[in-house]
Amino acid sequence: MQATRTYLELTAPGQFQSALGHFPEIAIERVAHPTAELYRHCYRTVGEAYHWRDRWDWTDAEIGAHLAQPEITLYVARRRGALAGWYELRRVPEDDSVEIAYFGLAPDAIGRGFGKHLLSCAVRDAWALKPARVWLHTCTLDHPHALPNYRKRGFVPYKTEQYEADY
Repeated sequence: MQATRTYLELTAPGQFQSALGHFPEIAIERVAHPTAELYRHCYRTVGEAYHWRDRWDWTDAEIGAHLAQPEITLYVARRRGALAGWYELRRVPEDDSVEIAYFGLAPDAIGRGFGKHLLSCAVRDAWALKPARVWLHTCTLDHPHALPNYRKRGFVPYKTEQYEADY
């Protein structure tokens, strides 16, 4: 299946149009020492519907090695203890950027306005690392509201590419 990947960026904090909401029932926390079990739960719960498969079969050791990298930071959103969403930030020293490497909502959190709130938190946390830019990518296999949400928040596309998605 042919898919399109779009890369988007913010080059200044003021470019971002924050959309923080009021979600008192949801707690978002940085997880200092995430387990492989937690990572796998986040990745599969959020990504299954969107064909995220590149890390599907990672072993506990592979996940542990990934999470042990100092460039990786994981944040988890929970509602009454259940996963509501998550994001993974990846510092890229080569170009002094921060990538929102993974971002998404659990299926039962979609359609409540929480996505723009969680994205606002992810961007806030990315800029707190003092990069020159914040970037992410999405593709046509992701939720149909993903790209419009990024654009409404001020992200600007800087590259697109076609690729063959095998799932």
